[in-house]
Amino acid sequence: MSLNTAVKESAVRVSAGDVTLEGNLGLPDGAAGVVLFAHGSGSGRHSPRNRYVAERLREAGLGTLLIDLLTEAEERVDARTGHLRFDIGLLADRLVGAIDWLAGDRRTANLAVGLFGASTGGGAALVAAARRPDRVKAVVSRGGRPDLAGSVLPSVRTPTLLLVGGDDDVVITLNEQARARLGSPVKELVIVPGASHLFEEPGKLEEVARLAADWFARHLVAAAEPAGV
Repeated sequence: MSLNTAVKESAVRVSAGDVTLEGNLGLPDGAAGVVLFAHGSGSGRHSPRNRYVAERLREAGLGTLLIDLLTEAEERVDARTGHLRFDIGLLADRLVGAIDWLAGDRRTANLAVGLFGASTGGGAALVAAARRPDRVKAVVSRGGRPDLAGSVLPSVRTPTLLLVGGDDDVVITLNEQARARLGSPVKELVIVPGASHLFEEPGKLEEVARLAADWFARHLVAAAEPAGV
């Protein structure tokens, strides 16, 4: 297949509750779905790791929406205290607002939604998926903290892929425990050998992007196809 390497992103403003969030929307021609990125631990729409994955997903024919889950004022507070990035309820509320925004925008209203969560964003993505089960068709977590979804985990029915670096011992254990509690009948934990928490080693982020694209192709794209296709 030809690669959509020249997909241009558009700056968007996403209403989420009582705040407006800054974002970048990229839609290849004939996009089969759209993936909303859930950042955590102080990173936003400019995160080089998530931007790399987003580019690979667009090459695979998927739309992407990268947003800052915190306002500029909140980011300044969080830079000092670090507490907002762990406020899973707040982050999930913002994600739900973005999911609803996608449903209301003519460019994305008919597209199935996937969530790609990183770090604490992994937990927030699962909470949002549980709150919008009819819209969210697939979730991928990269080096995430799905355990932070807490009591919501058994309510998650969305196909979920948990990706963890093989050298990220503590997070591996937390993901194993979260996977056991996930209510989804389709759930996988993939440990990427030789990768640390941020997947900075050569080739490891590429592996994440490949696994994510495959998961969304299996579950997000399939959700958009008519019955019998």
